[in-house]
Order: sequence, then structure tokens, then C-alpha cells
Amino acid sequence: MSSVGVCNSINLKGSVSIIKEFFNYCINNILFQRSIYPPDSFTAVQHYGLTIFMSTDERLKKYLQTIFDQMQVFLAQRKLHRVVMALIRIDTKETIERWEFKIDCDNSVSEDKQIKVDLKAIQTQIRDLIRQITASVTFLPLIDDRVSFDILFFTDKDTQLPSADWYDSTSYIIPNAEEVQLRSFNTKIHNIKASVAYKQNGL
Repeated sequence: MSSVGVCNSINLKGSVSIIKEFFNYCINNILFQRSIYPPDSFTAVQHYGLTIFMSTDERLKKYLQTIFDQMQVFLAQRKLHRVVMALIRIDTKETIERWEFKIDCDNSVSEDKQIKVDLKAIQTQIRDLIRQITASVTFLPLIDDRVSFDILFFTDKDTQLPSADWYDSTSYIIPNAEEVQLRSFNTKIHNIKASVAYKQNGL
């Protein structure tokens, strides 16, 4: 028996929308799984065939919306190459966890060119990645301290910043970190490769 996929077409804008949606669900899921916010400030939704927890905190939702809207702009301009989410101890300002997503864009694809893809296959890749991120709590160190988070965009040097609210930041590198390569997904225009680095307990 052979399996048959459903072919759809996407262009650059469609690929950007897929990636923006992924980061929305992914970052909310990490915030929940790593207990950065109280669990009762999240609500369960069904997406990608998974139960994903999304924040109901209005201030956080507004902040993330600003992040994702700007991400969409940078992706459409083909200027965004990495997204990093760092978890930082509030008392020592020490980075204890660093989620990194490398973004490779096929610059040979023109803005309006339609690329044939199997959207169901892309959704399956994303589902498998989010499922792996959720399962990472089995090996990541327990977070006992109060923790904040920061989201970084690594862009071309000539990228125009949207406002004074955006600024050059530290890379939040963790010395002598343990690092685990995670799954990836590919829209045929963008390829996303994920990893997580973390500080070992006692080091």
C-alpha cells in the first residue's frame, strides 16, 4: 500500500506565516513546560494534533504579539537567521537555558513564486518537534529559582530596527553547556533547525 500526500502551493509569505505560527505555539509551550509563569495562567488548545498550552496573561500576550509581528517582517525581508529564547535567573542574571532556532532561507526563490509542498507533512514535522520540546523536561534540570526570559533575533547587520525599544543585546551564551540537537522542519523555502543548551546543575 502506498501513502498519498496532498500537494499545496506556498510562496514566501505563506512560508513566513507557517514559521510565525510555529513560534507562537512553541514559545508559549516552553514558557508553560518550564514553569516560567503559573500553570493556571495558561489554557489548553488543540493544534498540530497536540495539546498545547497558551498563555492567557494579557501583558505577556501583547509582548509576544509584538515579537511575532516583527519576526514576520524580518522573515519577509529574508534578514532573520536565528531566534534564541534565553531563560535567565532573576537574582544572578545567569543564563541557565538557551533555546536556539536556526533559520535558513532559500534566497533563490522569488517573493511570489509558488512552491509545491505537502502541508500535512510540514505540520507533521512541526508536531514532532513540539512533541520533542515538550518531552525535553525529562532531561532538562529542574528550575527552582525565579526565572525571566528574553527573545533574541539574529539578523543581517544592515537590518533597520523598528523602534528604540529594540536594541543590541548579549547572546546569552552558557559556558560549558550541555547541548541537545532537536528535530527540524522544512517548508522548502525555510529550514528550521532547533537545539537547546543548558547549564548543568552544580556547575
